[in-house]
Amino acid sequence: MTTFARPPRNQSKIIATLGPATDTLESIRALTQAGVDVFRLNFSHGTHDDHRRRLQWIREIETECGAPIGVLLDLQGPKLRIGTFAEGPITLTEGAHFHLHLDSTTVGSAERVALPHPEIFAALHPGVDLLLDDGKLRLRVLQCETEHILTEVVVGGMLSNRKGVNVPNAILPISALTEKDREDLQFGLDLGVDWVALSFVQRAADIIELRELLQGRAGIVAKLEKPAAIAALEAIVDATDAVMVARGDLGVEMPAEQVPAIQRSIVRTCRALGKPVIVATQMLESMVASPVPTRAEASDVATAIYEGADAVMLSAESASGRYPLEAVQMMQRIIANSEADPSWRDAIEATQSAPASTVPDAIGLAMRHVIALLKASATVAFTSSGYAAMRTARERPAAPIIGLTPSLQTARRLALVWGVHPIITPELAVGTSVERMSEVATTIARDAGFAKVGEHIVISAGLPFATPGTTNLLRIAQIEAEGAKAP
Repeated sequence: MTTFARPPRNQSKIIATLGPATDTLESIRALTQAGVDVFRLNFSHGTHDDHRRRLQWIREIETECGAPIGVLLDLQGPKLRIGTFAEGPITLTEGAHFHLHLDSTTVGSAERVALPHPEIFAALHPGVDLLLDDGKLRLRVLQCETEHILTEVVVGGMLSNRKGVNVPNAILPISALTEKDREDLQFGLDLGVDWVALSFVQRAADIIELRELLQGRAGIVAKLEKPAAIAALEAIVDATDAVMVARGDLGVEMPAEQVPAIQRSIVRTCRALGKPVIVATQMLESMVASPVPTRAEASDVATAIYEGADAVMLSAESASGRYPLEAVQMMQRIIANSEADPSWRDAIEATQSAPASTVPDAIGLAMRHVIALLKASATVAFTSSGYAAMRTARERPAAPIIGLTPSLQTARRLALVWGVHPIITPELAVGTSVERMSEVATTIARDAGFAKVGEHIVISAGLPFATPGTTNLLRIAQIEAEGAKAP
């Protein structure tokens, strides 16, 4: 079997979107070697055959490198669009009236266009704004009827066929899952994806709907891109498995100047509740066409790292850009340099929230303090479901977290989580001694290069073994040439 080395272990993870620019086995291998931990399959683009082929390549590379790689299926979600115009693009003038008709056969003109979405009509009332074409144009509702809406142009400009519509100040009575999404979801689950990203989440009920369909076969990433989701932030974070700060649509539906504060709030909420959080959209956007990013973009990535985000994501940069490999390499270097900055640890600890009054969180808190006191080289979390490793990651310890699990599915999901380096290990049977557990942990930590002879590691596990959700043990062990011993 061919093997290859991956770059130095960062605590924050990299997600890269695959697309036409990275549609070969060799390019995906190069991205993995450059530091990608999770690959995103964007089902807004590409065919099922495209995604099947790419996932098969990912699994082949996973075998080559000997480390779990996560796969994120990103569902398209509901797309709301206007109709078409009879004579091509039109220009809307500020102050003019513009009519929207529910009837999809309405012929578009400079005065009217079809808006064939009854769910929008059901949610509108006078005073509500509609955004068109990614927020470039703004209409204010003046009158509402069952099949007709009269608006005033607040921000004008050119408008062409099938442009998108956003309704920032209303909760639309629609499911976050379309029929296309349901078909894509079943296809992805059959392929064996590890995470599913749900677009345009408005409420916790959207997460519950998806969870019933998943039946535990994949983790859920809630994409926060609507004001309604921000208003229900804690409920959504509590209901989901992970969160994505989808700054593209969020920046359309909310003022751009508010997005940095919203990102900060989302990251802190996720960290407090122990849920992985991804910062996404336009992180190195200029690298779609340039081999280097702007200094502002480099600072943007670094800001997410200083805030303690679990992962940062590349979209068009790796899917359709001219420099996908360079974008990943740049992101890896930004992360490495940020985490090497002494003030990074200060920033992480300054934003650490109090743990819950539970045994797993008590173990995690004690582990963080022991690592800091002893300068331990690593912490080892024995986990079957991934919960123990994720609660450890919540504490953002100053040493890598080795997530030892017998489950390949769990290991792949943990590839997304801050500081966790998942390793597959045989399950420890009920009745396994603590001494044997320590021997396994120290051997793996030494052989995988996380700790050297004479250094300490901190171990957490649940007794009895093979019982999920029972993290109740903290142990300190020292690496020896022929095994380990507990001081």
